[in-house]
Amino acid sequence: MTSFLRQLAQARRDGRPVGITSVCSAHPLVMRAAARNAARYSDVLLIEATCNQVNQFGGYTGMLPADFVQLVRRIAAEENLPTDKIILGGDHLGPNPWRSEPAASAMAKAEDMVMAYVDAGFRKIHLDASMGCAGEPAALDDATTAERALRLAKVAEQAARNTGGEMPVYIIGTEVPPPGGAHHVITELEPTSVAAAQQTINVHRDLFRQAGMEDAFSRVIGLVVQPGVEFGNANVVIYDPSKARGLTQLLDREQGLIYEAHSTDYQGRTALRHLVEDGFPILKVGPELTFVLRESLYGLDLIASDLIGDYPPRALFAAMEKLMLEKPGFWQGHYHGSAQEQRVQRQYSYSDRIRYYWNQPQAETAVQQLIDALQGRTVPPTLFRQYLPAFESWSGKPLDPASLLVAAVQRSLDDYRAACTSD
Repeated sequence: MTSFLRQLAQARRDGRPVGITSVCSAHPLVMRAAARNAARYSDVLLIEATCNQVNQFGGYTGMLPADFVQLVRRIAAEENLPTDKIILGGDHLGPNPWRSEPAASAMAKAEDMVMAYVDAGFRKIHLDASMGCAGEPAALDDATTAERALRLAKVAEQAARNTGGEMPVYIIGTEVPPPGGAHHVITELEPTSVAAAQQTINVHRDLFRQAGMEDAFSRVIGLVVQPGVEFGNANVVIYDPSKARGLTQLLDREQGLIYEAHSTDYQGRTALRHLVEDGFPILKVGPELTFVLRESLYGLDLIASDLIGDYPPRALFAAMEKLMLEKPGFWQGHYHGSAQEQRVQRQYSYSDRIRYYWNQPQAETAVQQLIDALQGRTVPPTLFRQYLPAFESWSGKPLDPASLLVAAVQRSLDDYRAACTSD
């Protein structure tokens, strides 16, 4: 199915730009929403794991690449989505998880990770070796980045030949700030300069050619740049097409390439469509989907608190706050200000650091208790209007909370699908 991705540049040149949503989440309910939407419309599903989330040591989800693939395929089968409609991507594959180590050991682990991803069936590979390791600058120069990307591509090519099937397609480059959103209030961003984007392409192309890897470079479909979109803890910078006009024009010269737009969360349907039309047809989204999921979970938590006499008030909220305070590693350094300001950010930030906690046993137990408490109950329309007004039509019938949560995520994905289609 990577052929779909390889046709995106041609579609834009033909004047009928189309895009694809890249769902970057390991949450089973988000995956289910994505698979359900893809099955409903007979769409291709692109779902990606990141280097920190899933790797050969388990990442923060505890999943190996093969575990992630198994989970995606199981959910897809349950939603009647054929396997041949699924593209699996690996995002930011490089030394990032081990950048506190010397480059030699970090890159050796990155090579092992890429091999594990490709062995498991991932065929869209983001080669991202732009970050410095121990003793190096935080951001590396283009030549060093390209040399390390080439090392990773060689591993991916060999692994694909060994396992059979399609050869990988590649994304090169990275974006600033790092994945997950900025840590501070941002008012505007300057897109990547045309000269910097061209330099990244040229250096990678030259090194691949010198190494006899022209065939692999022919499968480089896109470049990650900063199009001028980002979100902080409490605000979003919306795409301004006029500021990215130079980047769009570069694609007229580099006709086999498109851009991959990271951090498109919270952009809205109009801005997303402009991105697709301007040469950013791969729209990556993750935190928005788990933000919407959390929003709906907390709405149900409030409904249960008001509807059920023996349900502890805001039980899920309390459980998540307790968990995040006990294990602050995923949010400390990202949230700032007074104790109260940090409390609000822990629960409601656009960067959604709470998403790192949903697979913890305490969180899973609290969510299941909420679902069990509401399962089969009839919720008055007035409570839906108070806490989840978009779901008022769900009143008057036995509630299936899990289906409501999936439907909430589907609503966000509908905006992405509308932006990606040429209708």
